[in-house]
Amino acid sequence: MYLYGASGHAKVIIDILQASAIPVTGVFDDNPAIKEVSGIPALGPYAGQALEEPLVISIGDNGIRQRIAEKLHVSFSKAVHPSAIISPSATIAEGTVVMQGAIIQANANIGRHAIVNTGASIDHDCRIGDFAHISPGAILSGNVQVGEGTHIGAGAVVIPNLRIGKWCRIGAGAVVIRDIRDGVTAVGNPARIIKEQQ
Repeated sequence: MYLYGASGHAKVIIDILQASAIPVTGVFDDNPAIKEVSGIPALGPYAGQALEEPLVISIGDNGIRQRIAEKLHVSFSKAVHPSAIISPSATIAEGTVVMQGAIIQANANIGRHAIVNTGASIDHDCRIGDFAHISPGAILSGNVQVGEGTHIGAGAVVIPNLRIGKWCRIGAGAVVIRDIRDGVTAVGNPARIIKEQQ
């Protein structure tokens, strides 16, 4: 497996892959000064060469991860820690990372290049969009929809049957009790909108 992005996020993904007995061949990064990440060699910028193994984008920023995914023409894989609890009826798309202790329940669907972070809980029938990030300890109750590129902050709680739009930011510890439209930032308990997308 290759990674793209020599960040702290890469260190966690390396741990996930090693715990799953998946070898990590190298990490691409646009900074040629980086020589290794957690003992894995840094390979410099990706220059379009054919890869004999799939790749996971190891960058936490949702927008940057999307831009990189759209410009790369490689085979993507996913990284799922063996301690994660995942229903057999859940689906996880390519490029997605599921971290230690996460729970994904029945009939949940996780999109491409998403992040389900440490200890996050995604209940039955949830739909998580491409490039979304469910942060550590966040709780999504049943049948929640999270749009493309949205970031659900650490420890946030979303009650059942809500829709959170695309490219939103839900603050850490927020409690979402009503639908959230596209492109806004919402914080607090109950969550209130404090910023509109420009």
